Amino acid sequence: MSRLQQTDGLTDIQEEILKTVRAFVESEILPVATELEHKDEYPTEIVEGLKELGLFGLMIPEEYGGLGESLLTYALCVEEIARGWMSVSGIINTHFIVAYMLLQHGTDEQKRKYLPRMATGDVRGAFSMSEPGCGSDVAAIKTKAVKDGDTYTINGQKMWLTNGGTSNLVAVLTKTDEGAGSVYKNMTTFLVEKEPGFGEVDKGLTVPGKIEKMGYKGVDTTELVFDGYRIDAGQILGGVPGKGFYQMMDGVEVGRVNVAARGCGVARRAFELGISYAQQRETFGKKIAEHQAVLFRLADMAVKVEAAHELMVKAARKKDAGSRNDFEAGVAKYLASEYCSQVVEDSFRIHGGYGFSKEYEIERLYREAPMLLIGEGTADIQRMIIGRRLLEDYKL
Repeated sequence: MSRLQQTDGLTDIQEEILKTVRAFVESEILPVATELEHKDEYPTEIVEGLKELGLFGLMIPEEYGGLGESLLTYALCVEEIARGWMSVSGIINTHFIVAYMLLQHGTDEQKRKYLPRMATGDVRGAFSMSEPGCGSDVAAIKTKAVKDGDTYTINGQKMWLTNGGTSNLVAVLTKTDEGAGSVYKNMTTFLVEKEPGFGEVDKGLTVPGKIEKMGYKGVDTTELVFDGYRIDAGQILGGVPGKGFYQMMDGVEVGRVNVAARGCGVARRAFELGISYAQQRETFGKKIAEHQAVLFRLADMAVKVEAAHELMVKAARKKDAGSRNDFEAGVAKYLASEYCSQVVEDSFRIHGGYGFSKEYEIERLYREAPMLLIGEGTADIQRMIIGRRLLEDYKL
């Protein structure tokens, strides 16, 4: 086992879970990841294996059929899975966010209805907040739900849904204009059930198809178009309109810990590839790892891998303790994604011209890392969050 990314204070159960996940990554993900990624093929067999391991219910309480583990355990598992293939960790993450939002904000009836089937992976979640024109400006969403008796009619277009095609439950943020004053109290989250697939998946609800991406392939990323879609008021998350923004931000906060974990996993894999290649490739009569320039580069990579991991663990543990962790999650996400990008590029440079070849795994990582710079809030958004919290803590 690598001396990097070790975590102190884990229980025997946590260690056993991580050992199992690590073995699964080595045997079932790494051997096929690059081939599937180049084909942009959904990893069906891998997902079925994750279902058998119980990872779709890792943080869902035992009373609902899950394993009842902590955010830290989940984040460490994501770190391992992302080391194998980041797209697989994305499939789990968006599902996890929906399950977390249900657990924290859902009615008892909603929890009983969805969580047991989410724990087995039979119900797969997707998270829909963004739109074509809003980006990080969540208040600018235009998708609107208009009340008509006991139902609502939704019209609008959502964007960047991970699991958009394969999911059958989507948490969708809409405007409802039922709150007073603040725009943030005029947003509502609906639990939208749909059939998996593309095209018109329900009356008034269309998943147009996969969005073609530079990297982060295999996982289906889609739009979601509402055109006169009718939904029962009972499908409002928590049963009360006007709380959607706060529910979504709670989900994003834990999602940022997940993105940090993904950055840690990808960075470690890039480091492993770089240090391995550096001990095989020879120039000027010796292994390139023996050249000081390459040795220093490897040292810098290792420091970044280790630092990002420690901050991710800190953010997860603070959330597990029941404390507000937007500052810690923002710091972890910001640093882990930036360092991941830098470590991947350094590994790419170590590989030289071969890094540009699709025969080498680093080529895939080089295209995957940029997504972490923008997913769950851009680097600049994290800096805004961090800065605002600092002004609160250090106010004169």
